[in-house]
Amino acid sequence: MSKASIFMADGMEEVECLAVADMLIRGGVETELVSVMGRLMVAGSHGITVMADKLFEDADFSDRDLLFLPGGVPGTPNLAAHEGLCGLLTEYVAAGKRVAAICAGPSVLGGLGILKGHKATCYPGWENKLTGATCTGEGVVTDGLITTGRGVGFAIDMGLELVRLLEGGERAAEVRAAIQHPQA
Repeated sequence: MSKASIFMADGMEEVECLAVADMLIRGGVETELVSVMGRLMVAGSHGITVMADKLFEDADFSDRDLLFLPGGVPGTPNLAAHEGLCGLLTEYVAAGKRVAAICAGPSVLGGLGILKGHKATCYPGWENKLTGATCTGEGVVTDGLITTGRGVGFAIDMGLELVRLLEGGERAAEVRAAIQHPQA
């Protein structure tokens, strides 16, 4: 079973966080929600409060197969300001492990230099923050071990792509059919 961590900060886009978590869980991926705020309760960008499973400082990421960043403002800047998370993302990429982000979230990867030489996508208007990336404008893009998504409208597709990458195409197709996805 694959394992994923989803990072939450005040101002995150709730749907991007929870839809991806939902798809991963349905796909059989052990998924934990991790707060970088020093408390378990995280306030989303639309006023919805979500409880994390763990605090960043209490989590063990050594066995994680995927690190995922939702977007949202000021959630994305809050993620980018967390030194521990930025160090972890850099370590994961250097170790050849998978990272993913959606909406404004890819700007965190761009700011760390992780997207240099890769195809990526993000919320329109954030492309200049994807330093060194070739911006495609597609809904979801996987280039090597990096997956990026354009925005909340692609959150389910992002989750399904991550299930495909972690658990295989057959499992992703099963989840797609079970949720009545229009492309099932």
